[in-house]
Amino acid sequence: MEIHYAKKHDLYKIIELDKKMIGSEHRKGEINQAINEDRCLILYQEDVIAGFLIYHTYFFDCCFISLIMVDPAYQRKGVASSLLTHMSKISPTNKLFSSTNESNESMKKSFLKNHFKKSGFVENIDEGDPEIIYFKMCY
Repeated sequence: MEIHYAKKHDLYKIIELDKKMIGSEHRKGEINQAINEDRCLILYQEDVIAGFLIYHTYFFDCCFISLIMVDPAYQRKGVASSLLTHMSKISPTNKLFSSTNESNESMKKSFLKNHFKKSGFVENIDEGDPEIIYFKMCY
């Protein structure tokens, strides 16, 4: 597995993966901006983008992983954990946050496996499925 910052030439492969997962390209601008600002990490496996991660530091001046996406063919094979571990090492702030829906059991397990702790929740983003905030100290 190889993790590095996404480059312009990766954009359409990342968008295709995102579209495969959510059924639309509505995050194309967000992904493009993250690539331009060096805030998008990709994990290649066998010359295929197995997963990607986008982060920012707008969350109370702390690093926040806003999106982790893993190709279904590579799920439950350590891709999300590898991205989380890498992000923990390169986080531009000591505090690293992320979130997932309460219903997303596999992502909740990935956070706990990677030493993130529950830090709270937010109601009313997705009706009936609270967003759980996770936190990890990075040194």
